[in-house]
Amino acid sequence: MKVTTEYLIFHTKTHRAYVHLTPQIEEIVRKSGVREGMVLISAMHITAGIYVNDNESGLIEDIDQWLEKLAPANPHYKHHQTGEDNGDSHLKALLIHHEVIVPITTGKLDLGRWQRIFYAEFDGQRDKRVIVKVMGE
Repeated sequence: MKVTTEYLIFHTKTHRAYVHLTPQIEEIVRKSGVREGMVLISAMHITAGIYVNDNESGLIEDIDQWLEKLAPANPHYKHHQTGEDNGDSHLKALLIHHEVIVPITTGKLDLGRWQRIFYAEFDGQRDKRVIVKVMGE
């Protein structure tokens, strides 16, 4: 079995951001030489996430608004009593989750027609890492 590990670094210009990763993941899979297997994409931070959905700007805005409704930014989180001010960022990351596994078939990501891979940043403007681990034959 082949295993390839790469790290992506993000430093978003905004507090919240959604970054389309599919082309970068496709290139990592291509370089790995894995023909049949899977790729794990995982945010290595507790205020960021990875998800699969459509790459459509209106939907991305809807996701952002939905997350803000469920975990709004406000000063009343108990987490803020520790000196932090990003309680909503932690909750948004829980809703998105921190990783996805995507199958690889005949050397390519085996995604549905509209499925794309995204990095979701909820406490940006500093360096964050994503691990990409390709495994298979």
